[in-house]
Amino acid sequence: MAVLHHADTFIVDIPTIRPHVLAMATMHSQAMVLVRLIDDNGIEGIGEGTTIGGLSYGEESPESIKSAIDTYIVPVLKTCDISRVGATMAKVGKCVRGNHFAKCAVETALLDMAGKRLGVPVSELIGGGRVRESMPVAWTLASGDTAQDIAEAEEMLAVRRHRIFKLKIGKREVRDDVAHVGAICKALSGRASIRVDVNQNWSETQAKLGMAMLHDVGCDLVEQPIAGDDIAAMVRLAGTQAVPLMADEALHGPRTALRIAAAGAAGVFALKIAQSGGLFATAEVAAIGTAAGIGLYGGTMLEGAVGTIASAQVLATIPDLAWGTELFGPLLQTEEILTEPLAYSDFSLAVPAGPGLGISLDEDKIAFFRRDRTAPILHSISAGN
Repeated sequence: MAVLHHADTFIVDIPTIRPHVLAMATMHSQAMVLVRLIDDNGIEGIGEGTTIGGLSYGEESPESIKSAIDTYIVPVLKTCDISRVGATMAKVGKCVRGNHFAKCAVETALLDMAGKRLGVPVSELIGGGRVRESMPVAWTLASGDTAQDIAEAEEMLAVRRHRIFKLKIGKREVRDDVAHVGAICKALSGRASIRVDVNQNWSETQAKLGMAMLHDVGCDLVEQPIAGDDIAAMVRLAGTQAVPLMADEALHGPRTALRIAAAGAAGVFALKIAQSGGLFATAEVAAIGTAAGIGLYGGTMLEGAVGTIASAQVLATIPDLAWGTELFGPLLQTEEILTEPLAYSDFSLAVPAGPGLGISLDEDKIAFFRRDRTAPILHSISAGN
């Protein structure tokens, strides 16, 4: 039995290497909620809850995630044997409605602790265990400038870091967006896969036009072109358009995955641990997709290193990850918050083999970037120092 001895939930704000332009917001930094749990034997687990652009993306914000954990979830944890992760999260689920991002952060920390307690990676605690040691990683080209995006993609190909590229579109007229995508497809033809993410910003009429045109210019995949709750329109698009439609914002765990699969509303699922409500739920979403013949893709909420590796641990257990992943979040940040950086090379991310998540925080960096820090800032900290 393990009893919760200490819990610390805090927000860190890390600048991004460039403005990251999405349909609903432009990001200049990322706010990540980190949770640190310690049991009565001194075993520590860490988790992360991260969303995009405050409340511009969804119903949870960094501030609400922290509040939900501190006010409602931690009191439940204090009544549980936290070594029993499934039972603990089931009790949390009965006491706290919704709040998938907050629950995911806590479940991640509990699994990190469990893996350390047992001396195995988190991937060995999910499903049938790990089936891969690394996975392909896409890079998002989100400057909105065609020449700049092409130059950035060429650089990524040259250093063998990415050969899958996703473009954030939806803010301009459909034909202008397609012209932008088409120019990039032409420049990288035969050397990279080009996908787009509209972040629900098109109407069904725009999506019909846009998806047809995108197929013609060589785009491989269109992510959530219309509102995620318009399943009927997604069915019509998925059934009539040649380019595959990937469900993202429409997915909020196993029940929504089952509804989408049964309706034939998508050809690909974006697997996101935070939107699904945790690693266990993500594995269930993947199983539903596999049973329905739906392709799988490892999505991101632009998490930092903790959430990225939590995602990688569960994605490492999925036998067929045909569309790869986009677990590039830490690469978008100017600062490294781990004692040992994640291993990106040869177009892939390696999954740590150590116990738990297999990572550890750089405590100096965390102390510096905590939003609630009280110590005076005497000097700046930058990556590599």
